[in-house]
Amino acid sequence: MKPSQGSFPSTATGETAWLAFTEWGPRSNDRVALCVHGLTRQGRDFDRLAAALQPDYRVLCPDVVGRGRSGWLSMKEDYHYGTYVKHAQDLLTYRGLGAVDWVGTSMGGLIGMILAAQEDSPIRRLVLNDIGPFIPKAALERIGQYVGEELVFPSLHAVDEHFRKIYASYGELTDAEWSEMVMHSVERQPNHTYTLHLDPAIGDAFKRAPLQDVDMWSIWDRIECPVLVIRGAQSDVLLPETAEEMTRRGPKAELVEIPGCGHAPALMNDEQTAIVRDWLHAWVERDIAEEEAAKEAAQE
Repeated sequence: MKPSQGSFPSTATGETAWLAFTEWGPRSNDRVALCVHGLTRQGRDFDRLAAALQPDYRVLCPDVVGRGRSGWLSMKEDYHYGTYVKHAQDLLTYRGLGAVDWVGTSMGGLIGMILAAQEDSPIRRLVLNDIGPFIPKAALERIGQYVGEELVFPSLHAVDEHFRKIYASYGELTDAEWSEMVMHSVERQPNHTYTLHLDPAIGDAFKRAPLQDVDMWSIWDRIECPVLVIRGAQSDVLLPETAEEMTRRGPKAELVEIPGCGHAPALMNDEQTAIVRDWLHAWVERDIAEEEAAKEAAQE
């Protein structure tokens, strides 16, 4: 099934921002998965995962503000997690969703963690792709070296070469997978050059003050929903000791490590999408069993 495209206005920051999303599956399915991308990416990164989840879910893949088809903020200082969380809540309200299962890569996982830690959280289950409650300063410094660059490319081939360099830690991707990432990430200019669907100002936070370790353990310890953590075996963002600690405290997550990649697994090939699909499917089956048991009890 082909996806549909949508957008809606949010005034969470005081200015109106148009936020775009891609939606997979019939609107009649009230079981919804929300897939949220990383810092410099956009929602179409989840096309293959969304296809894998469709037997169980309607899948929403938003473009976080300043990325993809979503609008850019005029107040650049509003590119922060407070804004992203409010926009996510606005999307849930716009689509009339009281509960979702959340899949978040990197930044998308942090947004999900913050929401999952709230009282009466809308998140039933949480999948975190190579992110956790502690991020070392060194990893942030590495990311800060490329985020926010204003780049112009003479060709799609040049974009492809750039992506293979800065996203090398995604692991082994096929030529077709790299091509999909490129095609959904660029905008063709009137002079036939290409720019990224990305507001360079999202990188300003990496320049305002010296970077420090990020510690969100207090948020992690408030999460109560089931959590699956996926870690790239060579990740410098989700350290092995952090991932192990996540299995021992707070929601006591399940942990799967993917060899051959760092930050972050692309979740594009069948083996990786199956990890997410199978974990969520087990919970869907449990939900269905509980619903049937409740119906039988009501009939007695």
